[in-house]
Amino acid sequence: MAHLEGVRVLEFSHMVMGPTVGMILADLGAEVIKVEPLGGDKTRNLPGSGAGYFAMYNRNKRSITVDLKSAEGIEVIRGLLANSDVMIENFRDGALDKLGLGYETVRKIKPNIIYQSCKGFLSGPYENRTALDEVAQMMGGLAYMTGPSGRPLRAGASVIDVSGALFGVIGILSALLSRKDTGKGANVRASLYETTAFLVGQHIAQGAVTGTPAPPMPERISAWAVYDVFDTSDGQIFVGVVSDGQWKSLCEEFGLTDWGADEDMTNNPGRVAQRHTIIPHLRSVFNKISTESLTTRVGKIGLPYAPIRKPEDLLDDPHLSAHGLHEMELPDGQRVRLPALPLEIDGARPELRRSPPKIGADTDEVLSWLGLDTAKPT
Repeated sequence: MAHLEGVRVLEFSHMVMGPTVGMILADLGAEVIKVEPLGGDKTRNLPGSGAGYFAMYNRNKRSITVDLKSAEGIEVIRGLLANSDVMIENFRDGALDKLGLGYETVRKIKPNIIYQSCKGFLSGPYENRTALDEVAQMMGGLAYMTGPSGRPLRAGASVIDVSGALFGVIGILSALLSRKDTGKGANVRASLYETTAFLVGQHIAQGAVTGTPAPPMPERISAWAVYDVFDTSDGQIFVGVVSDGQWKSLCEEFGLTDWGADEDMTNNPGRVAQRHTIIPHLRSVFNKISTESLTTRVGKIGLPYAPIRKPEDLLDDPHLSAHGLHEMELPDGQRVRLPALPLEIDGARPELRRSPPKIGADTDEVLSWLGLDTAKPT
């Protein structure tokens, strides 16, 4: 899949949001050149929960190392910008301006550049504040909605960084499409805080519609009577019943004849009113059945279901193993399988063309494009 073939992207970013923008464009066929400091992107060596950031979000890219504090390094960048379509950055506000790489300066080098910035906040009173994924989740209401009352809890993945990156990509693609007609570039900004606000918009709307502020998700009033996690004899499973037909199938499959004949349970509102009776009984039924047997039975009757898994369990998933995992080599030589872009176009998934690059792996080649001496440090 090379729908963006011929689009050159210069990426100045680290951590998650900026690199994800670059990875998505690269997966779609763009030539993405990751500009790293001479010692390499520090994200490469993060410990703990950050240890997988570089491996996950930097495939299909080239890497060059450039000293942005040197006149020679800036000249290299200016040369690359003159031959690029998109620039991605997630530096703090003002940092690139000091290096002569702010938007107004870059557009003089390349008037029709698409300049995409990943920020904590868009324009407004907070625009100069420092933010991270977790900061946005906490102040944007997502942590409140995820944990029980009094215990705000961040989501279990970098959902705001990645979602914010998606909006950045949408802005870039929109600007590229517009440039075909107008010839003009654009300054595209995406942010963490506003992304969080957009995601919790459904809860703001719920409050407006019901007249009551939305409670945290662990305490929510379910829209359906059966929509929960249940213990099995050897694990856990989520099961949902979201239609009258599914309710009838559930009752028939598990011998719940009294419920099937109860006219008050023929519709969802009636069932929700009796959820306090339904859920405890289903727990006692499902608790005696193995996860494998239960998935077979609820799958057979067409109910939404999901065994509870850990991330590492996905590597053995037959569906993902068929087309949804890229096997790649990390810079240290380790081989891993990681999720592909969750997208098909004309039945094809984005391909892995390059594993995450070693530090500066493509510096000499890229400098040669500009006719520069590859033996001279930049």
